Amino acid sequence: MGRTRNTRLEAAVQEVGLPQERLAARFRAVAEENGARELSNTNQSSIARWMAGTRPSGRAPSILAETLTRCLGRIVTLADIGLATDERDTPQPPEWSVDTLATLVNLGGTDMDIDRRRVLVGSAYSVAGLALPSEAWWEEAAERARARKALSTHTVTAQDVESVREMAAFFSRRDQQRGGRGVGRTALVAYLRTEIADYLNNRFPSEEVRRAMTSAAGELAYLAGWTAFDAGEHPVALRWFTVATQLAEEARDAPLAGHVLRAMAHQAVDLKQPGQAVRLAADSISGKRYTEASWREKALIGVVHARSLAADNRRKEAVAALAQAERDLSRAGEGDEPGRVWFFGEASLAHETAAALRDLGDLKGAERQFRHSVRTRRAQFARTHSVTLGYLGAVQVQQGQVEAACDTWGQALDAMTGVQSGRARETVVQMRRALSPFRGRGGSPAAELDAKARAVLDVG
Repeated sequence: MGRTRNTRLEAAVQEVGLPQERLAARFRAVAEENGARELSNTNQSSIARWMAGTRPSGRAPSILAETLTRCLGRIVTLADIGLATDERDTPQPPEWSVDTLATLVNLGGTDMDIDRRRVLVGSAYSVAGLALPSEAWWEEAAERARARKALSTHTVTAQDVESVREMAAFFSRRDQQRGGRGVGRTALVAYLRTEIADYLNNRFPSEEVRRAMTSAAGELAYLAGWTAFDAGEHPVALRWFTVATQLAEEARDAPLAGHVLRAMAHQAVDLKQPGQAVRLAADSISGKRYTEASWREKALIGVVHARSLAADNRRKEAVAALAQAERDLSRAGEGDEPGRVWFFGEASLAHETAAALRDLGDLKGAERQFRHSVRTRRAQFARTHSVTLGYLGAVQVQQGQVEAACDTWGQALDAMTGVQSGRARETVVQMRRALSPFRGRGGSPAAELDAKARAVLDVG
């Protein structure tokens, strides 16, 4: 029996109106940003075969749906293009209208279930998922949380809040030391899905305690999103960031909401969605999200705003935003800690500034700032330190400084010992790619470094 032509996919492709060669190029771009390198050879013949009835394998269906979504400016599901075989095959963008606690429990269950998580991880990072809710949603979030009926007679105490914050600090330290992959992240998600969900379903003796517990829960949800982002699991990260934003708003913690939107903007920059990044970063510094933040928090959200502008080729605005972030951080004193699970200091500002300068094409300036970040980084931030060294080596080799880059990358590989991070691993992949013209020279530093890099990738 012959294949049945996929008329739904054919209709969507015709609606896009692009030649199949150009559509295939856009498909490859989306595949690359989602780390689906196995799809890098997709071409116009692939598109034609899929329309003729051959089902694309692996992650190709979700990448194709996301490509068409971006081309058409509306959500295109697998069912819309005749490629859904199961309801679980069509992960949807975050639902802002769904009750936050229901989302937290369901997402936690998905994240912990191997099969369900595989479906979510295998879906594409969706720009549709970056759409923020209406103004009314933001205004009514805290009232909805206050009106939520307690499912338990237990009363949450200030000591309970302190216990949650201690756990958040523990998980944050582990993330900085070991990266976002592995057992630590699994324990974090389990803690969110069980104990945190139980706390939020309990009674509160006062509005102050409710807001404090909800804010602490939001920081943990943010951390779950950040660890997923660091592991390269971008669709999972985006959903946790949504939950974190919901909890921040229910707590009326505007700076926390700004911080999570900043993380979403950072993710969009890394995934080459500069327009979306600028929009999210602009939201992160609007109103109380900026005015009520500590100086360190202001500097953090400000420098990512600058990175977003740089990625969008808005040089003058990016430079101005960088200067503002530097001024904000200079005003932070010893007692200006936000009391959060993250810390933003001189090394962090230098790292983000360097990334912005790199995107603006100022490689010398980027090298200076990456070096400054390396010199001032605290020892316990092993994951970020290894990533910074990886980026520094990359800008050095771009300037023709091959030997210096090899030395820097050697330090990066040493710093990655014990670190389980998708972002750190990606710097090794890019390192090997940059070394490819030089590694054929047996006995050279580049060849030796490449062998060491291969070993790191094999272990990871």
